[in-house]
Amino acid sequence: MRNIVGLVLGGGKGTRLFPLTAQRSKPAVPLASKYRLIDIPIANCINSGVDRIYLLTQFNSVSLHRHIRQTYNFDGFHGGFVEILAAQQTIEGADWYQGTADAVRKNLRYIQQPGIDYVLILSGDQLYRMDYQQMLKTHLDTKADVTIGALPVDREDAKSFGIMQLDDTGRVKGFVEKPKTKEAIDSVRMDPAWIDSKGIDSKGRDCMASMGIYLFDRDLLVDLLTKTTHEDFGKEVFPMAIADHNVNVHLFDGYWEDIGTIKSFFQANLDLAKPNPPFEFYRPDSPIYTRPRFLPATKVTGTYFDHSLIGDGGVIDEGTRIENSVIGLRCRIGKNVMIKNSIIMGADYFESEEETEHNDGAGVPMIGIGDGCVIENAIIDKNCRIGAGAVVAPGNRQEADLSDPELYIRDGILVAPKGSTIPANWILPS
Repeated sequence: MRNIVGLVLGGGKGTRLFPLTAQRSKPAVPLASKYRLIDIPIANCINSGVDRIYLLTQFNSVSLHRHIRQTYNFDGFHGGFVEILAAQQTIEGADWYQGTADAVRKNLRYIQQPGIDYVLILSGDQLYRMDYQQMLKTHLDTKADVTIGALPVDREDAKSFGIMQLDDTGRVKGFVEKPKTKEAIDSVRMDPAWIDSKGIDSKGRDCMASMGIYLFDRDLLVDLLTKTTHEDFGKEVFPMAIADHNVNVHLFDGYWEDIGTIKSFFQANLDLAKPNPPFEFYRPDSPIYTRPRFLPATKVTGTYFDHSLIGDGGVIDEGTRIENSVIGLRCRIGKNVMIKNSIIMGADYFESEEETEHNDGAGVPMIGIGDGCVIENAIIDKNCRIGAGAVVAPGNRQEADLSDPELYIRDGILVAPKGSTIPANWILPS
């Protein structure tokens, strides 16, 4: 594993996750009360023995850089690192990254260093747990030039993925991006018995979806990128490699979620609060790492909790009821508040007594949630101020852009951007 380098792609503008990405990049979006999305691929690398990791970033990356700098520090004798490769002007070019493949092309000198035989390319916005040692074993056993993570899906889900056609050895022979018709799906379907024969219960699933996780022979990757101008791995580099090289699959059947939209982000977080969550953070053999914080325990008085995650540093007053929700760091929640099916991200800092008194005099709510509020089917980003008695819920609306205060409704979920202020007794206008 010491001959592998990991490249984590920091993502584009994250428009489908807006407004959560208005002030941060996708991998920096908070997850499960105390983590960030970027912690998932980095933890998978560390737990798999991949200890040389580069993170390629471009958009709104300041908070992501700060998180990486404060979290991932290896000892001087180990030789491991997590380093950031931000888009920059060089002698070779002054353009921004034009796509995933272009981002790697602009940083080839870092993977052409001695002692690197394989390059693992990962996304920074997926939730899953994988042992990349097993992926390398598959790569070596099949004598592959490229190995790609493959997830069995049914025909309906296949419409949302890139689907691969395989031969009996697991070699990729064809690829169709998001097939919509029966004929297109039939052209790439697999016999479920083949999936069963590989030790995975197919459960009738007959399509193999690309997970966007690639393991390349280093020299081949350099060759593919230097001899073409392709900008995207999934749509250009990967299909091109199929024609002339041994591209094989590494089968995976655990929990895997692409956190690309408000709806998927919302559901993934709430699923983590279930009694038996599909993704488990409580795994001593493969922990998920994040920034260590020196915060006091959350103080709770007379509060009812059910199926919820609660972060550190909060104060939750009496009479409050929290159901099926995720409560982040430094949350201040007043009395008699109802929070249901919601994500409250918390705050980046504690508001001082002087600030609170000054804001009270100016009629500005504290950072947190005031007395008597109702919050349902909502995402409240960090540092928001919600005045007493406000009802923060989307009602029957599915999509809307609101002003004064600036709020958004996406897929029936109300989203309050970072730093928003919702006045006391506010209710969604009809």
